[in-house]
Amino acid sequence: MTLHAAAQTQIHHRPAARGPLSAAIAELLEDPAKDAAGVAARAVAAVDAADDVVRDDDVQLSLFLLYALHYGSLGGLPESREWDTELLGARRVLEVAFEARLRTAVEAPEAPDVATADAVARLLFAFTAPTPGPSLARHVAKSASVEQLREFLMHRSIYTLREADPHSWVIPRLTGRAKAALMEIQFDEYGSGDAARAHAGIFAEAMRGAGLDDTYGAYVDAVPAVTLASLNMMSMFGLNRRLRGAIVGHLAAFEMTSSIPNKHYADGFRRAGFGADVTAYFDEHVEADAVHEQIAGRDLAGALAEDEPELLPDILFGAAACLTVDGWAGDHILQAWKQGRSALREGFVASP
Repeated sequence: MTLHAAAQTQIHHRPAARGPLSAAIAELLEDPAKDAAGVAARAVAAVDAADDVVRDDDVQLSLFLLYALHYGSLGGLPESREWDTELLGARRVLEVAFEARLRTAVEAPEAPDVATADAVARLLFAFTAPTPGPSLARHVAKSASVEQLREFLMHRSIYTLREADPHSWVIPRLTGRAKAALMEIQFDEYGSGDAARAHAGIFAEAMRGAGLDDTYGAYVDAVPAVTLASLNMMSMFGLNRRLRGAIVGHLAAFEMTSSIPNKHYADGFRRAGFGADVTAYFDEHVEADAVHEQIAGRDLAGALAEDEPELLPDILFGAAACLTVDGWAGDHILQAWKQGRSALREGFVASP
């Protein structure tokens, strides 16, 4: 099916269920009066049935829907459900399993002997340094087809149409130097006072320029669980105060690994004949993130580690989790394309 055409008819997109738990949650979101008792038990069953919660469609879509209640990202969700204790209980079950999986799979770098801002920044820059070999960004630059480039935007839309929002949850959980540094980054992400320059809005323009629907959620049905997991991880880190170190580390790694790939992405879209309305988003990030990475490494993550050294393990975990999970998502796309098939879920295409 051509997802773009279907999405145009439904402003408030409701993702289709991918299993018993997401079906139950979707039902509760459609009917605010429906009794939510038992949904936490369904979450336990979903976790037990999953071979890998990171790649399990039912688990990741369920988390996505539960976090959407806090973002308000899917229009028309019942606000009365945001603090529904049964849904929060289900979310907690999924988060415990998700975090445990990440803690097992993610290999964080060894902490410096002394957690000074400079030492932590040096470690993070070394840890996130570019590596040789095949990558999604290089493939986009040199050989991705027009259809693959549209697929790429569809995958990216899950986070980027809400760019910066997951990291903003941590603002009130920080103080002093780290908070000031985060605000400097976020102010730029949201357009520096100019709504037309907000990065999420520039990305929406890129989607329109590529012939895609910029409605948030229009392509949730098309992307696999691992793409949802990337955003869900950010949401989990940002919404849980005890994980504030992890979301700071995530942002640091995210900014440190952004500038060079975005240059590749811009080159790839230009090579394929797309105009400035599409490439402007990527060009913006080549310059902006070269500045952001310095602030994120030293003034945000480094300062937080220096001021609250007990958070250093989670800062490093968050940075490593960013590289690991985004690496899984990128590998899924790249492997599919190299095998001559779509990186979207079966039945979906990236035609405008």
